[in-house]
Amino acid sequence: MSTFVLVHGAWHGAWCWQKLVPILEAHGHRVVAPDLAGLGRDQTPLGEATLERWTTDVCQLIDAEHDPVILVGHSRGGLVISQVAERRPEKIRALVYLTAMLVKDGEAGREALGALGHTPLQDYITPGADGTSLSVRDAGVGPSFYGMCSDEDIALAKRLLRPEPAQPSITPIRVSDENFGSVPRVYIECLRDQAILPSMQRAMYTATPCRRIISMDTDHSPFFSAPAELARHLEEVSSLR
Repeated sequence: MSTFVLVHGAWHGAWCWQKLVPILEAHGHRVVAPDLAGLGRDQTPLGEATLERWTTDVCQLIDAEHDPVILVGHSRGGLVISQVAERRPEKIRALVYLTAMLVKDGEAGREALGALGHTPLQDYITPGADGTSLSVRDAGVGPSFYGMCSDEDIALAKRLLRPEPAQPSITPIRVSDENFGSVPRVYIECLRDQAILPSMQRAMYTATPCRRIISMDTDHSPFFSAPAELARHLEEVSSLR
């Protein structure tokens, strides 16, 4: 059996994995799903929620695990798992980018996505008054993130989404072939995504090749819209050698 560490994306928290975790656990796997600093139930001030802080926190989590983990990053969580892999390559069996930002050394997430085009989500993002956060207007939540999800899922998300710290997505990542490059990568593309378009996903995993590409005919949030299928794909990743 495997240990999965699930790193949520922008505006979300550990709550987004609530349908997926029981499926993986029922199959005998261990699952760790933290709230990143400043998001979910974590009350860290947004100005202190940096990519460095998130990386350090996730490194501490995997350091506490006896065996190497499968590290999954959703959306903006891709930035975090890349940095963690640079710091702890020996602690990670595989990296899984779930419709996630997979960017090169020296690139920042927002800059890299912006170079690939415009997404419908961008029309709904508003900066906080003090410049430390970004929010998504209610009108864009369903269409951008949850196009194939139930009304109940969308209502839950609207209650739980929080402002996203602005700093991490404009911070360049630092990765090397020796560390990050030594960890097997899998990309799960979501073909109906309106937050990170399929063409953007394809451009990223083409520029930074992965051992395997898995396609899901889902929106940006398969942990809500297709949790059983997502669990099956993650279990397939756990069998990679």
